[in-house]
Amino acid sequence: MATFKEISAADIKTSRSALNQLVDIIQEDVSGSITRKSYEVFVTGGVGPGVTSSLFQTVYDQDFTLQSANAIFDMSVGLNPKGDIITNASTGEDSSGKKLFPSSSLMMREKMYVYKQFAQTLLGDADAVFTAPFTGTDDASASDNEIECAMFIGFKRLFARDKIKRETFAMRFYQSASISGNSEAYASSGVTGAPGSGYYGSAGETGMPSAWDGISDNIFTTSTGSVAIYTDIGSSTSKRATFGGEVGNIVNSYNTDETVGILFYDAGVAVLDINKMWQGDQPCMGVIDGMNNNEHEFIGVTGGASGAIVTVPCGKVGLGYGGTAATFYPDFLVNASTDDIVDHLASARFQSGTLTAMTFQNITNINSTLIFCRATADEFNYSSNPTYVDNSDRVVVIDEGQEDTQRSFTFPTTVGLYDANDNLLAVAKMSRPIEKNDEKDVTVRVRLDF
Repeated sequence: MATFKEISAADIKTSRSALNQLVDIIQEDVSGSITRKSYEVFVTGGVGPGVTSSLFQTVYDQDFTLQSANAIFDMSVGLNPKGDIITNASTGEDSSGKKLFPSSSLMMREKMYVYKQFAQTLLGDADAVFTAPFTGTDDASASDNEIECAMFIGFKRLFARDKIKRETFAMRFYQSASISGNSEAYASSGVTGAPGSGYYGSAGETGMPSAWDGISDNIFTTSTGSVAIYTDIGSSTSKRATFGGEVGNIVNSYNTDETVGILFYDAGVAVLDINKMWQGDQPCMGVIDGMNNNEHEFIGVTGGASGAIVTVPCGKVGLGYGGTAATFYPDFLVNASTDDIVDHLASARFQSGTLTAMTFQNITNINSTLIFCRATADEFNYSSNPTYVDNSDRVVVIDEGQEDTQRSFTFPTTVGLYDANDNLLAVAKMSRPIEKNDEKDVTVRVRLDF
């Protein structure tokens, strides 16, 4: 029969190690229409054909309709319920205290609820406010750093694993949208870049204010300049933790004093301040989903000369059309649906190409139990295998007539671990057989990782 030996507590050790994996997300994964999935769970009613939108979108590493596609992260936007955007856009409250907004704005309450949900999960208080740099929820002096409009990026556990490693996160983001229009218009708005041509004014309009003259659609046009690299460099020197775990600041790599967001390492969530990451006062024009049941026509104008008529269909609105100035912050964030905002961020701000859009290293914690199976010189020198003896019960490894001078020996290949009731729990295989005889003490280390 087999030989058993009891393992004592002194023969069992535990240890913990970490495995790092590099995650590299390319621009095409973020911007591609087939790699970004929307859900359209929000539906308006009352005016026009209605607007459908997601509350968030999921980015995949390939066509999301394929069975082999892996979800990388979710992307959404939220507005601080106590911020100026909500206060200025709200028209009042109903009898139950629910904020009311004009029909020209979309999903304002949903944007508030998204912000509150992340605050509850990461800060432990739905009424708390995110700050960049992170100062904690009980710091009254942090009001100047409050994130009023946030872009939330939640990495899936398949890629974030147990946590994101500090000072490995980086993302490539375009601060300016497509810069088109005349240079004087952008100079007066604090925006610089290569001039283009063309803007849209409504029929019969004499034109927009001079600061907006010569601006064309740029909401869903890919950005071409003002790229910035944002990273969590320096987070290891000032470690902070909150309800959602460890947290660090995300800064502009070109100017580390400029903090644009915070990264929750344990939760795998980045909270980015949209107002700091992009040029909020930049002119904004384009066709977006809206509460509208009429078709509108606008005349394209270039340098004062009449251009082609642009038709905005029912269920759409022309942001910045008709001689009305509009900016990305707050006009686009107030009037656009979550899908339109996320589409803009993903397609225009991360751009399309094979360059890296985001990268980081994750950490997988490995808990190990080391069991030392010790065999002294007088143990395990005999095998229970029936072939170890012949029909006369003579040990076949000992030459005939040498029983008094030779000793039995074995070549163990396997270690079995049993419970107190002799039930086999685990089997460990060795890379090669080990000779065991009465002149050797052998210790086999079995490692169980989980």
